[in-house]
Amino acid sequence: HVQLQASGGGLLQAGGSLRLSCAASGRMFSSWNIAWFRQATGKEREFVAQITWSYGRTDYADSVQGRFTISKDSAKHTVYLQMNSLKPEDTAVYYCARSTSRSRIVGDYSAWGQGTLVTVSS
Repeated sequence: HVQLQASGGGLLQAGGSLRLSCAASGRMFSSWNIAWFRQATGKEREFVAQITWSYGRTDYADSVQGRFTISKDSAKHTVYLQMNSLKPEDTAVYYCARSTSRSRIVGDYSAWGQGTLVTVSS
């Protein structure tokens, strides 16, 4: 049974950078895929980025492409989301989640972390 713990959120000004962490406890399988989603107040949860656990293949939403970088440390069972050039519209609760295949669909993810709040002021 894998549990995910997201951390690293905070309050910062537009243009700043922040790194989120998603620590996984329990056994990791090479077939797994870890993603970051975010949910702003009053909006639906949306895909941000994903990475395959085995080969580190990445994928990004158009809105964050070139600004955010997802990476993993297999030894630490941790996935990171480096967020640069942050904008007020990036303000949201960020969640990490696990699926058994690459997907941008919320419903395909069966395990979720508790979320960490990122607030970007203008």
